[in-house]
Amino acid sequence: MLCFLTHSVLAQTFMRANEWKKYKKEVFFTFGISNFLGDLGGRDKQGSDYTPLDLNFNQSKLAIGIGGRYKLERWLNVAGKFSYLRVSGDDAATNDVYRHNRNLNFKSNIFELTGRLEAGYQSSRRSSNKYGIRRNYGRMRNITHNLFFFIGIGGFYYNPYGRGPDGKMVALRPLHTEGQTLAGGPSEYSNFSVCIPVGAYYKVSINKMWSIGIEFCYRKTFTDYIDDVGSRYFDKTKLAAQPGIGALSAYMSDPNLGQIYGFSAPAADGTPAQRGDKQKDAYLSLEFTLSYTFKKARKAARLRSKF
Repeated sequence: MLCFLTHSVLAQTFMRANEWKKYKKEVFFTFGISNFLGDLGGRDKQGSDYTPLDLNFNQSKLAIGIGGRYKLERWLNVAGKFSYLRVSGDDAATNDVYRHNRNLNFKSNIFELTGRLEAGYQSSRRSSNKYGIRRNYGRMRNITHNLFFFIGIGGFYYNPYGRGPDGKMVALRPLHTEGQTLAGGPSEYSNFSVCIPVGAYYKVSINKMWSIGIEFCYRKTFTDYIDDVGSRYFDKTKLAAQPGIGALSAYMSDPNLGQIYGFSAPAADGTPAQRGDKQKDAYLSLEFTLSYTFKKARKAARLRSKF
């Protein structure tokens, strides 16, 4: 992709050092794939928290976004972005013995709003063909390269769903699968959380207005319940006693395959078996970008009288 962009795109560059000041405002669109790093699914081995080494690529889903960018300096931008991402995890998709037997799964839509600070490099190459019949063509082959790294803060909404015994997707949060709001259970988790986006993007200019590129973004979050899994198994008899939702709650809390004896049973001292780890969830995206930059309008000339 990068080789294609570098060698195949015909573009103009900012020929003068301060030319960028005329092009400070930009709107951009992104589309690509997203993936999830949490308790569910993962590679065919013991989980590796917070790293792409545990990504299960067959669980990649859609990611799209729209944002705005303002250039403070040639090397420094501020930007805001709204994103829609789909994430999922499925223990059935991994051959790790313990996670496969656990047999939990989830899907969730994520609606995210972030602000970020971007720092990096924007090229300013000049044409080497100043004379001759190839002069104009040479100028057209100039490309403005942009490589920026960013970090920011944002908020997002999520609502995990799981596959029920009849194959239909059901909302997991109202089922209290880890005993939320029940006696002896944890408090209810929120559908909203905070994230810290960290990443980079590279783009090249088609002309002074339009650019195309690619962006990678990793989000550290402060919730462990994007997948509805975060702690230990809860007493299924108490889950089953919930009016109206008891049977479904008990099943969704522990649909294990029974391949490992006592997998979800309490220890001898009564300590509940582990259902998930204490690490916070994360998600990431890889997206193509299309950007439009607005040129600063010229001020109308003012005629001054001599008298």
